[in-house]
Amino acid sequence: MAGTILALPDDQTALEDADYKAHGFSVGARVVVGGAGIVGMHSDYVSVPWRSVHVLPEAVSTQVGCAALLQGLTALTFIEEAHKVKAGETILVHYCCRWPRSALRPAHQGSRRNCASVPTSTKEKAELAKANGADHVILYKDEDTVERVLEITNGVGVDAVFDGVGKDTFDSNFKMLKRKGTLVSVGNASGAVPPFAPIRLVEKNLKLLRPTVGNYAYTPAEINHYSQELLSLVASGTLKIKIHQEYPFTREGAIQAQKDLTGGQTMGKLLLKIE
Repeated sequence: MAGTILALPDDQTALEDADYKAHGFSVGARVVVGGAGIVGMHSDYVSVPWRSVHVLPEAVSTQVGCAALLQGLTALTFIEEAHKVKAGETILVHYCCRWPRSALRPAHQGSRRNCASVPTSTKEKAELAKANGADHVILYKDEDTVERVLEITNGVGVDAVFDGVGKDTFDSNFKMLKRKGTLVSVGNASGAVPPFAPIRLVEKNLKLLRPTVGNYAYTPAEINHYSQELLSLVASGTLKIKIHQEYPFTREGAIQAQKDLTGGQTMGKLLLKIE
C-alpha cells in the first residue's frame, strides 16, 4: 500500500522516539506501508502504525514503491540472513528470479552468480527471467530440472536453493544441492511440504530453513534498515520492478484483478488504484 501522509501521531512518546525520528515523516510525504497486522488497505483513508510506514525516495513512484515492498523485503532479508549470498556461488531460485543477482548491495556488484529459474512454463516467462538476471532458465515442462541443474554445475550441485513452490519441488531440491548446501523453503505455492525425517539432511550436511520476513525485519531499527536498503536499490535502478497492470478501485476492477492473478498469465505486480 502506498499513498500520502495526511496527519502524524500526536503522542509525545512516539514523537520523541529515536526510531520514529529516523523515518523522517512529514505531512504530504509520499510513503509506502507494509507489515503484519495492517488492516484497511482497500480503503481511501487508513490509520497505520508508524513502524510500518516508509518515506519514498524522490525517484520512486507510489506505484513502484507499493509493488516493491513486501516481496522485495522478503527477498532482501532472505539473501542477507537465511543464506547470505556470496561471490562465486550458484543459486537455484524457484520464483523471484531477479534475486539475488540484480539487486545486490553495491559491494557485491560485478561478482559472478548463476541463477536458474525453475518454475517457468513458457518461453515468454523464460525471456523475462533472463532479462532480470537469470543466467540459466529451465522450462520445467520440457526439461528434467534435476538433470539440467547438475549439468550446469558439472555434477556438483548448487550452494543454495530458494524454493517458493513447496510440496512439488521439495524432494528434488536435495538432489540438486551440493555438500553443505542450504535449502531455504520460502513458500507453498503447490501446497505445504509434508513432514520429513531430519536425518535426510545428514547425507550432505545440509541446512534447512523456513523463515519469514517478519522475524528478520522485526524491530523498528531492522524494519527501517531493510526498507531503506530496498528503496535505495529501486531508486538507483539496480532493482527494476515490473507492474503488470493497474486496476480501478471498483467492484469490477477488484474482481478482474483476482481473475487475472489466479489465471496464471500475469507477469509482474497487480495494483488497485484508489483515487
